[in-house]
Amino acid sequence: MRVLSKFFVPLHAIYINRYFMESFHWLVDLFTTTDSVAHIVLLYAIVIAVGVYLGKIKIGGVSLGVTFVLFAGIVAGHIGFTAPTPILTFAQDFGLILFVFMIGLQVGPGFFESFGTQGIKLNGLTSLAILLNILVMFGCYYIFFDTSDKTNLPMMVGTLYGAVTNTPGLGAANEALGTVFGQDAPQIASAYACAYPLGVLGIIGAIILIRLICGVKLEKEEEELKALDETNTAKKPYKMHLEVTNKYLEGKTILQVHNFLNREFVVSRLVHEGELIIPNRDTIFHMGDQMLIVCAEADQEAITAFIGPKLDIDFEQQDQPMVSKRIVITNPKLNGKTLASLHFSSVHGVNVTRVTRHGMDIFASPSLPLQVGDRIMVVGPEDAVDRVANKMGNSIRRLDAPNIATIFVGIMIGLIFGSFPLAIPGMPVPVKLGLAGGPLIIAILIGRYGYKIHLVTYTTTSANMMLREIGLVLFLASVGIKAGAGFFETVVEGNGLLYVLTGFLITIIPILIVGPIARLHYKFNYFTIAGMISGTYTDPPALAYSNSICSKEAPALGYSTVYPLAMFLRIFTAQIIVLFFCG
Repeated sequence: MRVLSKFFVPLHAIYINRYFMESFHWLVDLFTTTDSVAHIVLLYAIVIAVGVYLGKIKIGGVSLGVTFVLFAGIVAGHIGFTAPTPILTFAQDFGLILFVFMIGLQVGPGFFESFGTQGIKLNGLTSLAILLNILVMFGCYYIFFDTSDKTNLPMMVGTLYGAVTNTPGLGAANEALGTVFGQDAPQIASAYACAYPLGVLGIIGAIILIRLICGVKLEKEEEELKALDETNTAKKPYKMHLEVTNKYLEGKTILQVHNFLNREFVVSRLVHEGELIIPNRDTIFHMGDQMLIVCAEADQEAITAFIGPKLDIDFEQQDQPMVSKRIVITNPKLNGKTLASLHFSSVHGVNVTRVTRHGMDIFASPSLPLQVGDRIMVVGPEDAVDRVANKMGNSIRRLDAPNIATIFVGIMIGLIFGSFPLAIPGMPVPVKLGLAGGPLIIAILIGRYGYKIHLVTYTTTSANMMLREIGLVLFLASVGIKAGAGFFETVVEGNGLLYVLTGFLITIIPILIVGPIARLHYKFNYFTIAGMISGTYTDPPALAYSNSICSKEAPALGYSTVYPLAMFLRIFTAQIIVLFFCG
């Protein structure tokens, strides 16, 4: 038995050892067999997960966010943890298309509306800053670099988009470089990565410098915003109870009064001789009638002066066979229809008093076009309100599912539009909007006018953000992995420090020119300027800083006013620079 045990124990040990060796080889193959699906998925999973987690680390209160995926990809590419180039290129381009298309859908509804009186000035300043970014880039290129080397200008384009922290612009430039150089296109992501970190800090630092240069006092700016809020209330809904005391109104209909006043208001309830009714446009006013009116806050004094004094009562608290209900519009057929065209009061016997869109209350003007996802406050008899709810859809579950068909129809049209060649004399190749510009423009147009061709563009904020982030991390990971092989040679042995220096100049010089102009010439509030600069550079960390020093919404409003145009110009000018100057 001892002899057998001495024989079997080594056999058992050999079997276990062989098992672990085979398992180890399997694990090694998973990480080294670059053309296997499992390896490619593992590569992207590791790069994206590591990049996202490291991007959350804050230094001095500032983090690089999801852009850190680019740096994780560079490290993976440098150590040889990579995938076949065609796979990386496909993931990069598909991620870019998905990212810019979802951005277009997000900014589309407000793109053209952002050009109001103040919006024109802010967007003009943004356009000036973007032009200055490009001019400073060319200045640095001619001062610091050898212009006989054809790779230097493309690398400066990468530096430009790192300095302005704009990833879609990097993608557009990359795609245009592929058109000009083919497979030999320079890996401009290396220059982008050099300029990006200091770009984030430079934007915030320049915003602080503007405050010092212009002698801004934050407390005074807050007081100005508070005073502005008290006077600029024209679009805020205002509810009041009035009694008819104007003899002129006796026998007049609500429509006649509305036309005479030429102001938007809704009479949601009316008490006549003790009877509570839901009025419509043909309801007649009588002396002593009491009513609940919803109007723009700026109009409430004029309406009160014309109809009669306010009452200290609340119809909503009285015992009555009527209800107020918030209804969600989920019926795609209603997308783009105005309140007036739906005849709520004359046909359905109810009134719409408020509209809530993206968390903001909007006055229920008859000319207001509705969008899927809007929430409307409907007042009327319970059965009538229920009928309206059925017509509107009122299905939260329907909103939870994104309109995936619209997304891919838009991408299809965008790719066709972006591939259309436009021959320009003197250009080495025809100009195309490409994989970034085409889908972006089509997405903006669909987001704004899609309802006219029965395309429902509504997606929840979370769904839009998820698709955007997936596209962005696929793009960043792919670009980083492809650039990783030669990154450290470019930075350490090449012009890495020059990219950092020139990137910093590209970042701050335009801000220090445009910021004082906005303040000293146009007299904009400092917090609005901070938001405008953050939007011009499409930089969330800068917006987060701007919001942290202001208790009002001015930075966010400045950001959202210029962001759509800034994003479009960053992407469009990237391709123009490459096609016109890098050929």
